[in-house]
Amino acid sequence: MKVGLCGLGDRLSYVAKVMSDLIHDFDVIAYADPASVKIEYMQSNGIKMNGYDDLTMMMKNEKIDLLMVGSPNHMHLEHIRIGLEYGVKIFTEKPVVTTEEQTFAMLDLLKKHNAVDDILVGMVLRYSPLYKDLKSSIEMGQLGELTSIETSEHIAPEHGAFFMRDWRRQKDLSGGFMLEKCCHDLDIYQGAIESRPFKIVSFGGKKTFIAKNKELGKHEVYHERKSRWGGIDEVFDNDSQLIDHQTALIEYENGVNLSFHTNLNVPDEYRHFSVFGTKGMAEGDFVRNYYKVHDAISSDILIDKTYQHDDSISMHYGAEEQMAADWIAYFHEEKPLPVSILDALEAGLTAIKLDESRETGKIIDMTDTWAKFDSYGLHKITNIDV
Repeated sequence: MKVGLCGLGDRLSYVAKVMSDLIHDFDVIAYADPASVKIEYMQSNGIKMNGYDDLTMMMKNEKIDLLMVGSPNHMHLEHIRIGLEYGVKIFTEKPVVTTEEQTFAMLDLLKKHNAVDDILVGMVLRYSPLYKDLKSSIEMGQLGELTSIETSEHIAPEHGAFFMRDWRRQKDLSGGFMLEKCCHDLDIYQGAIESRPFKIVSFGGKKTFIAKNKELGKHEVYHERKSRWGGIDEVFDNDSQLIDHQTALIEYENGVNLSFHTNLNVPDEYRHFSVFGTKGMAEGDFVRNYYKVHDAISSDILIDKTYQHDDSISMHYGAEEQMAADWIAYFHEEKPLPVSILDALEAGLTAIKLDESRETGKIIDMTDTWAKFDSYGLHKITNIDV
């Protein structure tokens, strides 16, 4: 399988390297990026590629089976369009697009090219062992009928400062923090619940990464992660449009409700969930690597599990290894993947509307939004068993 890369940044270079290591016929032959800093990284891992400044030129000159799109978020729509016009399969990093308008433009493309099954997405938490165990508990009936979820994604100061300095600080490039970072979380809980949001509301703002706290910038912790394309050095007194804390409340169409909290300056970070049902509860943490299930009647512990991951392979709690295995089954046995482009667009649109709620102060009813989404007549592939 001949693979071409579009946007050779930190994330895509890493994913391409991992897939090259784990999939025997995954042959990265070319990249399109006018200013990549990851060429030496790829070469040091034995990957030699032809380089192009322009994606169209790469597609014209190389025979590609899979195009991997890892360009800045606001460019995804155009780069996916080019790939579809050349008739290749596509992997796109999350978020797929950055606005509501781009979401419907992407649905137009999917319908025009009949391409729902031909696009893979980087919603890697769907592949993680912890998420798979949660899905298994739900399907086995250990929790009974789901009622509510409490969840959070809290990131450390060095990571939060990275967002404030990186190109992602500009909402028109990234789509905002809820979309850029938390679409993973919105996706997996929509997948677990198997329902879409009915009503949503969100609150948040910026209180840490602001000018009056500029003196904190003298601490090295806020400069540990280096930004590249479009990056700046100043952490606190800059043009960042991102929030640094946000809460969201979601009522799903099936009656389940969820509360979500994120913060970008948490010294002991965690990514936690508690899923409650009529028969029990499941609790887990992706960062602290545990999963527990309790029975509601007896309070007995039904599952008490910890995880170990090879951090040299996986940046997402063991998910990349499983993603590679599922890709092999997809490419060679035509087995469906556990997450589709439509799942990713639904999670992204949820994040976009949560920010709309935060900005307008209104509770948003998603009924008309999903009606328009469904009007394209597109259908998800049947997810593989987890």
